[in-house]
Amino acid sequence: MFTALLLLKCKPDTVPPQFLHSFPKIYPFSSTAESKMPKVRRSRKQPPEGWELIEPTLEELEQKMREAETEPHEGKRITESLWPIFKIHHQKSRYIYDLFYRRKAISRELYDYCLKEKIADSNLIAKWKKSGYENLCCLRCIQTRDTNFGTNCICRVPKSKLEEGRVVECVHCGCRGCSG
Repeated sequence: MFTALLLLKCKPDTVPPQFLHSFPKIYPFSSTAESKMPKVRRSRKQPPEGWELIEPTLEELEQKMREAETEPHEGKRITESLWPIFKIHHQKSRYIYDLFYRRKAISRELYDYCLKEKIADSNLIAKWKKSGYENLCCLRCIQTRDTNFGTNCICRVPKSKLEEGRVVECVHCGCRGCSG
């Protein structure tokens, strides 16, 4: 059994010939250069009517997300490298929220599809519907367990309560003030 596990990790040209007959289904290996990654499938269910109207914007945001993920992080703090990802995640969720609740441009079925397929963050949208959280940047900023004294993030403090000229930047997502 141990030998079989070691052989599974070997490259095809390094496997001893006496073991090749034991694993006929493993060989021949296909080259990764020949194969292409398939497009991500969300679900087998067809998207509802109206999907073609919002798809280009969501594809554009998805492309920005891929660029943000592959962006080099040299010279940045560990948390700073995640800020563009949080920002794009916020934009996608805000786009779906605005289309459904503010502009009434998409159907309930399409809205539910976007939430079910995790295109938009349902927990963040649920907070946006509550009073005082209309401009919330991310859920980490209101989690009290992430701070030393059990309080919210600094970006949740209203600008009128801060010192004059003080630049506030959230450690979690880079927000500069989402309390209003």
